[in-house]
Amino acid sequence: MESTHIKEPIWTKSFIATSLNHFIVFLIFYTLLTTLPVYAIEFLHKNEAEAGLMVTVMLASAIIFRPFSGKLLEQFGRKRMLIFSVLLFAATMILYLLFDQYTSLLVLRFIHGISFAIATTATGAIAADVIPASRRGEGLGYFAMAMNVAMVLGPFIGLTLLQYVSFHMLFLILGIVGIIGICITFLVRVPKVELPPVKEKFSVHSLFELKALPIAAVSGLVGFAYSGIVSLISVYSHQLHLEKVSGYFFIVFAAIMLLTRPITGKMFDLKGPSFVIIPSLILFAISLYMLSITQTGGMLLLAAAVSGLGYGSLLPGFQTMAVDSTDPHRSGHATATFYTLYDTGIALGTYTLGLVAGGFGFSNVYVFTSGLIIVVLLLYLLVRKNSKKLQVGTKDNTIQETVSTEE
Repeated sequence: MESTHIKEPIWTKSFIATSLNHFIVFLIFYTLLTTLPVYAIEFLHKNEAEAGLMVTVMLASAIIFRPFSGKLLEQFGRKRMLIFSVLLFAATMILYLLFDQYTSLLVLRFIHGISFAIATTATGAIAADVIPASRRGEGLGYFAMAMNVAMVLGPFIGLTLLQYVSFHMLFLILGIVGIIGICITFLVRVPKVELPPVKEKFSVHSLFELKALPIAAVSGLVGFAYSGIVSLISVYSHQLHLEKVSGYFFIVFAAIMLLTRPITGKMFDLKGPSFVIIPSLILFAISLYMLSITQTGGMLLLAAAVSGLGYGSLLPGFQTMAVDSTDPHRSGHATATFYTLYDTGIALGTYTLGLVAGGFGFSNVYVFTSGLIIVVLLLYLLVRKNSKKLQVGTKDNTIQETVSTEE
């Protein structure tokens, strides 16, 4: 009897290898995110708008190709596509050494976005597969830490290295890191997932997991609000004359997130999604409002802590709900659907909130996004209510079919 209470392990070799791959891909992504605009301006002699396009084109290609990645995982296999995508991602990284023309670099960035979309979808789907279903919320919480740590380390490593090495040496170092990622992919063991025997025709269903769309749409709105932090906090801090403190914003943000996620992940599995998601949304809304009234460095860092506490559990929580909403063989489609809408929210938010900041001021950006998260909370409650009704209906149909068979 005691054996039934033994927890199935999360930290298996495959989970650790998959998380390391996820970390490496995002480490390279965030390092380039902060260093490529500098490269475009200083080395290629381009203006700020042209430098920004080098970031945007990769995000755009990732959003465009993300829906197809779920189909590729199903058709060719998760591990095979993981190896292929990480190989392409690393090879593209090395090609930065050879391409020193702006137009050719834009093409390279577009290709890099395709491999990024497939690789991150593959790692997300494989992580969901290798984590025990009973501990998926906790496990995906740990898995998401890989991206969070990369988000902090990437810009720090990139900007620090540029003080000592050339851009080409930076690209070479990142290429070597990518090659390490290729080696790690071979340590991953993906459980076999039974696929339906009938081959479906190409349709929206073959690209998106429709059951995951509602919660993915909610995550997209959260991504929209979060983009106001990622893209504007440094400029906002400069406006408030808090430049010295702003450098610690994401360190505090990540530290609180890493400290609390093991607890919130376990609560997600034990108490259910709403027990974690509802307070997290409320805290995230409060943190955004705090940013709107920030005047001191202490207030800025307190807002970072509250934001890390609130936002930190939302991304893995929503991803878990997206994967749980569908059948095991559709986990790749659910992951692709989730990231497609989340990435779209980030991309649209970065552009739209920049316009809002220019027209109405930075403070109003955070008032607006704080109100948006309250709306998201109401939408989340509606999604949960409808999903429970659907589950009850499914159970009733199952009971009727069983009775009919027995008769």
